[in-house]
Amino acid sequence: MTVEVTVYSKADCIQCKMTKTWLETAEVQFTEINVEEKPESIEQLKLHGFSSLPVVAINSLDNA
Repeated sequence: MTVEVTVYSKADCIQCKMTKTWLETAEVQFTEINVEEKPESIEQLKLHGFSSLPVVAINSLDNA
């Protein structure tokens, strides 16, 4: 099973920065989606009940 990690974040979010730093330190590969660059992702996160960042998704929210 392949695990895909996606971090939804935005530029001025200290919690997002700390989460990405922790993942990098733990050598976890991840894809970052900046919600400021992809605003359509905000609606997807809201549909899944998220209201703050960061959101760390294992595999994909589409598979949830």
